[in-house]
Amino acid sequence: MALWGNKDSFGSLTGTVTVDYANLIINGTTTTFVTAGIATGDVISIGVGNTFGEAVVAGVTSETQISIASTSHLSGAAIAGIAYTVSEKPIYTLHDSNYGAGEIYGVDETETEVARAASGDARLYKPQHAGWVGIQTYTDMHGRLRVKSETLVAGGTITSDALDDEVFPDS
Repeated sequence: MALWGNKDSFGSLTGTVTVDYANLIINGTTTTFVTAGIATGDVISIGVGNTFGEAVVAGVTSETQISIASTSHLSGAAIAGIAYTVSEKPIYTLHDSNYGAGEIYGVDETETEVARAASGDARLYKPQHAGWVGIQTYTDMHGRLRVKSETLVAGGTITSDALDDEVFPDS
């Protein structure tokens, strides 16, 4: 199991998931976990914008079932029939109190170049380097948008673009 990979998103995901907290199991409905290539160490994010949190995949049992290492980064709310995404983002970021689940992005070289060339508020999101990037936004006391970015893992080979084009457009 690698500490991180280069997939920002597994593009061939289908179905919805239900979490069995007591048994550390995620059951899918019309999912294809095996076919999609999900593996031990990948991070599953549950709900739009990680509404219900994230968990590290401990094993893939079948097309419709995976085991997770812990539920400590899930909300604790009942999760049934919910959309999900999976990435190879750094596992240690789940324990990083500096970033929320929706504040870490896989940014490829093209997204980095586009962000650097942008104007206005979009330019504020320019990462220093392609790779796994943490982004925090806030409004300062003068009402101006401020963006803090940190390259967590530098790397130019991020693939499988996630739904992050609002922050990091491809063109």
